[in-house]
Amino acid sequence: MKIAYLDCFSGISGNMMLGALVDAGVDVAQLETELARLALTGYTISARQVQRHGLQGTYVEVETAKTQNARHLQDIQTLIQKSDLPQTVKRQSIAIFERMAAAEARVHGIPVEAVHFHEVGAVDAIVDVVGSAIGLWLLGVEMVYASPVHVGRGRLECAHGTLPVPAPATQELLKGVPIYGRDVDLELVTPTGAAILTGLAQSYGNAPPMRVTHIGYGAGSRNLPCPNLVRLCIGETSDPVPLYEEDAVTLLEANIDDMNPQWYEHVMARLFAAGALDVFLTPIQMKRGRPAVQLSVLVAPEGIGRILPVIFAETSTIGIRTSLMRRWKLTRERVVVETPYGPVGVKVARQGARALNIQPEYRECLQIAQQRGIPLKEVSQVVLEAARAHLTAQE
Repeated sequence: MKIAYLDCFSGISGNMMLGALVDAGVDVAQLETELARLALTGYTISARQVQRHGLQGTYVEVETAKTQNARHLQDIQTLIQKSDLPQTVKRQSIAIFERMAAAEARVHGIPVEAVHFHEVGAVDAIVDVVGSAIGLWLLGVEMVYASPVHVGRGRLECAHGTLPVPAPATQELLKGVPIYGRDVDLELVTPTGAAILTGLAQSYGNAPPMRVTHIGYGAGSRNLPCPNLVRLCIGETSDPVPLYEEDAVTLLEANIDDMNPQWYEHVMARLFAAGALDVFLTPIQMKRGRPAVQLSVLVAPEGIGRILPVIFAETSTIGIRTSLMRRWKLTRERVVVETPYGPVGVKVARQGARALNIQPEYRECLQIAQQRGIPLKEVSQVVLEAARAHLTAQE
C-alpha cells in the first residue's frame, strides 16, 4: 500500500501542500487538466524552484482575478459534486471544506450555511484543497499520516483585530492534533492548511514504517528563521490498512463523598470548557457504607495542566489519580448534508473507508423539531436517510 507522511516542521498552508506534491512528482500540466473538470475559472497556476535556508523546494502560486463572487459552503459542495472528478477526490475535498465551514461557524457563532468568507469562497482556496486531493490521487496515495504541527507563536493582525497564533479558526481545526510553537513569532499554519491537514491525516506522530520512494518539499512565500518548507514523504508499506486511529489519553479520577450533587452539572461544564475530551460520573460505595461519586475525566496528556486546577477549585476532593491509556478510535468527521429542512450536520465514524456509524447532530435536529412543531425522531430519521444517500453518492 502507498502511504504519505507530512512533516510539518514549519507549519503548512494550501500552496505549501501543492508545492510538496509537485516537488514529489505531480506534473503541473496534469494537475491543471484535472482541475479543469471543475466549472471554475479566473485562476492560473505556476510552480518554480526556490531556496529556503539552503534547502530547495517548490513554490506553487495560484493567481486569481481581483474580483471574486462570495461563495457559501453549499455553492462549493455543488461545484465539486457536479464535476466528473474521481469520487475519492470529491469526497476528500468536500469533507475538507465542511471542516473549514464548521470551524468558522463555531468561532463566529453563526450557522454553517451562513458562512461565506475568503478562506472558503476564494478561488485559490478551492484550487488548494481540490488540487491537494487530486495530487494525492495522481500519486496513488491511499493513506496520509503527519507529524506534530509547528504552528508558530505570538500575535497576528486581521480584520477582527489583534489575535493570538494560531488564529481562532485554525485552532478550532487543530483540536485533537499535537501542536507546538517555538522560535518563530509568526503564524505558520493557515486555516486552509489546517483543514487540508486534518481532513487527510489519519494520525499524528512519528513516521510509520515505509520504504520511501518520493520526497517533496513545498515552500511558503516568506523567509523565516527556519526553513519555510513542509516535507512530504511517499512510500510503500507492507502493513495492512489500519482500521482504527490510535492515540494516548490521560484518565483523571477522584472519589467524592462530601459534595452537593447539584454542583456536578457546573463542574462538568467547566471541565469541558477547559478541554476535557469526556467527563463522566460513576456511583460508588466507600468505607463505612458511604455513598459517593467517582469523577472521571479524559484529557489529552498535554491538557492535564488546564484540568487539574478546575477539579481542585470546583470540587471538594483533595487528591486526583492519573493513568495514561492507549486509545483506538474510528475515524470521525462532520458532514453537512442537504435535507428537506435545509443543511444539517451529521457525524460519521469510519472503519477505514467504510462508514460504520452515522449520527445526525442532536441540537440541530432538536432546533428543527421545535421550530416546525414536528417529532424529533421524525426529523432525525429524515436527516439520517439524507446522510446515507449523501455518503452512497460519494462512494
